[in-house]
Amino acid sequence: MSTGKREVYISWDEYFMGIAILSSKRSKDPSTQVGCCIVSQDNKILSMGYNGFPKGCSDDEFPWGKNSDKYDETKYAYVAHAELNAILNNPGASLIGAKLYVTLFPCNECAKAIIQSGIKEVIYGSDKYSDQPSTIASKWMFDAAQVKCRQYIPTGNKITIEL
Repeated sequence: MSTGKREVYISWDEYFMGIAILSSKRSKDPSTQVGCCIVSQDNKILSMGYNGFPKGCSDDEFPWGKNSDKYDETKYAYVAHAELNAILNNPGASLIGAKLYVTLFPCNECAKAIIQSGIKEVIYGSDKYSDQPSTIASKWMFDAAQVKCRQYIPTGNKITIEL
């Protein structure tokens, strides 16, 4: 019998990005599922969120489509992003100095909320919209506000959860 600690375990980044990925599985968006986990400076989970409609707005009545001549007939008019949901889901703990793990780089609107809430680091998975104006604006604001951004580098570790 061993008297030492276990040597193989996941890192904090793997743990919190894993929670963001798991949170994204709650999204009902047919095209893009995003999850977010906000963590204190001492690695305590403060809040989580995923992209979806606001409370009281039925997933069956509001549109999930991306293309229409009318903005109010697309999901974009109604979906709250994972980052904003995580900020709003926070029960009141200070987010000053916190880290935000998110599966997709934040848009400019979420960047504003992240900066205003005092979050100081964004760890993101995909940056597939890096050439879009909203992402370019996010990066400019994060830089100006001294919010550190870094991409999560997958380790290849696999965890199977039976539910």
